[in-house]
Amino acid sequence: MSLNNKKVLIIDDEEDLLRLLKTVLQKEGLDHIYTSTTAEDGWIQFQQIQPDIVLLDIMLPDGEGYDVCKQIRTISKVPILFLSAKSEEIDKIVGFAIGGDDYITKPFSPKEVAYRVKAQLRRSEYLQVINEESPIIKAGPFELNERRAELKKNGEAIELKPKELGMMIYLLKNPNQIISKESICDRVWGEDFIGFDNTIMVHIRRLREKIEAQPSNPEYLLTVKGLGYKLVIKDE
Repeated sequence: MSLNNKKVLIIDDEEDLLRLLKTVLQKEGLDHIYTSTTAEDGWIQFQQIQPDIVLLDIMLPDGEGYDVCKQIRTISKVPILFLSAKSEEIDKIVGFAIGGDDYITKPFSPKEVAYRVKAQLRRSEYLQVINEESPIIKAGPFELNERRAELKKNGEAIELKPKELGMMIYLLKNPNQIISKESICDRVWGEDFIGFDNTIMVHIRRLREKIEAQPSNPEYLLTVKGLGYKLVIKDE
């Protein structure tokens, strides 16, 4: 992972600590370090800089870091590491609950902070790669993650067997289009259609039982007589 293009924003009112953290982080290969001493300026800088990670003090002269965290979370999933003299368990719980990714209690080792920053950046980069490699198909109430083989309807997970998943992927990629049994057989089974008519009907029935509120009166997975099937997705 290349660090020299990563941007770090530190929001803390202790200027000596800011200088120390900046020096240590730069020694670890992080060249783009930005600092702020107030909540208001920190929020402004965040929007301008769009950093890759934020180190955020909880007690600031003009407000709480918790509020800055909430603001950031309205527009970004960037890693946020809280820096705080508050060591009570409840303070840590609140920090994580509102969207923090780590909580470091003062006094701390600047070297440890640097390692935690790098760990969060590695994790963030990995998740970004995963998301890029695993596009999520969204159509109507359905959301399907191909790489994870996960289907959700209105946010609720639906467990599918491999062939059911293959059919759903094909249908979701071709919403509101008539898909022939021959085409389904070719794409999902990789076989010629001859002899698969009953197999496909059975799988369609099982799929309906999982995605329809009333499988016998389907709303989404419809049969188009003599032609095949269609996954109906209405414009929301």
